[in-house]
Amino acid sequence: MNNSEKKVKRLILEYLGIVLGCAMVSFAFVVFISPYKLVPGGVIGISIVLHNLLPNIHVGTFCYMISLPLLALSYFFLGKGIGFKTLLASVISPFFMNMFTYLLYPAEGLQSLDPSLLCGGNLDLSHDLMLTCILGPIIIGVGEGIIIRSGATSGGSDLMAMFIQKYLKVKFSHALLGVDSAVVFFGLLVIGMGLGSGGTESHSWVLSGYSIICIAIMSRVAGFVITGTKNDKLMFIITKDKERVRRFILEELDRTATVIPSTGLYTDQQRDTLMIVVHMREVEIVTTNLSDIDPDCFVVVTDAYDTYGERWSELPDKR
Repeated sequence: MNNSEKKVKRLILEYLGIVLGCAMVSFAFVVFISPYKLVPGGVIGISIVLHNLLPNIHVGTFCYMISLPLLALSYFFLGKGIGFKTLLASVISPFFMNMFTYLLYPAEGLQSLDPSLLCGGNLDLSHDLMLTCILGPIIIGVGEGIIIRSGATSGGSDLMAMFIQKYLKVKFSHALLGVDSAVVFFGLLVIGMGLGSGGTESHSWVLSGYSIICIAIMSRVAGFVITGTKNDKLMFIITKDKERVRRFILEELDRTATVIPSTGLYTDQQRDTLMIVVHMREVEIVTTNLSDIDPDCFVVVTDAYDTYGERWSELPDKR
């Protein structure tokens, strides 16, 4: 298989990943989040709150009404071209949400999203909210991770945070936290304090606590899918016996390393630092052999979040 065929195959897999990820996220929101009035931040969280104010408009439709203008504004004001994959994800996610809503609810339940009507009551978890806060976010986190690994972004609250970062000079991480917190607070006012249209006993401030649990689980699961457990480790080695360490790396470990000239701050002596990437299981092999070669050597081991190049991962395509 030549390079062009590999690129086409990878591109097809990426688009399939976006579709699969969007379907997973939409399904989980329809089944585990929306019926129980949980508001786990983001554009979908805002849409769930707005649906409680205007139940005639579906959650997926509100997603269109919010995310597409945000994409347009980001193009004009943030100076960032919108990738086709991100645009695709922003279009098909609300479509899947509305589709699953129509498929899983009877006609009389489309406005109320009453969980007792979901699949004829077979998926009603009203008395097991903690279970919904675990199952839903796990599926959403996996789906979002697949979307991001496929080269798209979720948009939504990310774009809101970018606006805050640029015009209010707030760190992006703080801006993102502020956006999600504002959405949860909005849900507390509308749903938890009865300003929405529901008014059932389950609409209480406790739902905001469940929403925070959802956010925490979603972010952790998505991060795990995106970066994994990170089995690659980066090692920095400073040794007096460079030649023996060099032979061990090349001949016994069957790897290579990069030599970085360095100077000790206290001794002002020049000594080379060896930088090498190894698998997690090889760390103990390296350190054990180093203890035999040079017991006084200095070693730093840290995570290598991404490793590209020969014998490692292939660099992602610029598209």
